[in-house]
Amino acid sequence: MPSQQRSSTDSTAKAGDADGDGDAAAVSFLGDKSAKVFIAGHRGMVGSAVHRKLDALGFTNVVVRTRAELDLACQAAVEAFFAAELPRYVILAAAKVGGVHASSAAPAEYLTENLRITVNVVDAARRCGSVRKLLLLASSTIYPADAPQPTPESALLSGPPAPGSEWYAIPKIAGIKICQAVRAEYGMDAIAAAPNNLYGPRHPFPPEQSHVIPALIRRFHRAKLAGAGEVAVWGSGAAAREFTHVDDVAEALVVLMERYSGEEHVNVGSGEEVTVRELAEAVRGVVGYEGVVAWDAARPEGVARRVVDSGRMRKLGWEPRVALRDGIQDLYRFYLRHECGGQAHHA
Repeated sequence: MPSQQRSSTDSTAKAGDADGDGDAAAVSFLGDKSAKVFIAGHRGMVGSAVHRKLDALGFTNVVVRTRAELDLACQAAVEAFFAAELPRYVILAAAKVGGVHASSAAPAEYLTENLRITVNVVDAARRCGSVRKLLLLASSTIYPADAPQPTPESALLSGPPAPGSEWYAIPKIAGIKICQAVRAEYGMDAIAAAPNNLYGPRHPFPPEQSHVIPALIRRFHRAKLAGAGEVAVWGSGAAAREFTHVDDVAEALVVLMERYSGEEHVNVGSGEEVTVRELAEAVRGVVGYEGVVAWDAARPEGVARRVVDSGRMRKLGWEPRVALRDGIQDLYRFYLRHECGGQAHHA
């Protein structure tokens, strides 16, 4: 049984020593490709990207479960799974996700289900005794609305999350602190990553009330087919955002599993900042919609700017590869294949 007596210092593990404790007997994540890796949430956007990445890297013992097979919100089921499977690595990408409107419509559901998932998985991973390293996926929604821009990791808990985001953000904040707590009390190598706005292929394709890029793709595509003269978009378009492709995030998570064992969470962002107006025009161009974008400035558009400081992630050797327009084109092709019966002639 692998030991869990790990250093709790806030240091970056050297490549080839993923545990960061200087133990010469320790095997790095990338050097341990036959070990059992449990991806919680493998059907989600991030989880599926991580699964693809590990397959491409040659990992041979990746364990996954559908929700029908394992309800992560059920403590007894999660404990039984870990006791039976005894994974060596855990990547916790499972969550109940949706946009601000979805979480605001069902705040108790978002808050309690995400808390249960996090507590159950981290606690069972600690108790089973086999887990060498756990990575929890957080989110940039953890930061307050008035956080400095770009936002450093140190801004966590410097104020409340942005209004409307708290039902999703609070469980993510709790997850980061739980990782820090089990590291401090039990020596478990538990780390966390906080990516910014993500986009990329996901099946089923997100509904229109979900995140902005898939919502715009749906809206412009339907308007093009219907011959509509305009498409309404909430806000003024002036808000600035940073979007990171999920394949880049999957690569970042592998880098963290290999090279990082610090106490503090790590931001993951592309560094490519655009206004929502620029984003909408990019999506409109990719879809080929020739109508007008009607901005509804009376509608809320969230914080004026949200960009994270990913300097720590870049010091680990990670750089994003997918340019925003390229990622939007790939996502639109995915949408046509999976949601429109492969009717690529609409593109």
